Amino acid sequence: MGQTTAQAIKCFELCCELTGKYRSINLVSIDSRSSNVVILAGEEIVIEIRSNGEWRFI
Repeated sequence: MGQTTAQAIKCFELCCELTGKYRSINLVSIDSRSSNVVILAGEEIVIEIRSNGEWRFI
């Protein structure tokens, strides 16, 4: 399953917000099991973005 436009937009928004707060983005990847986008930022921030653009901290 491919990634959705909602995921791409939310990923961009979250990455901009994180770097605006001087948090480094270490990894942006796709979980092959769920097709969710995963962002690893700083030393302790892990964010998951679902296909509808909703996100949560893990």
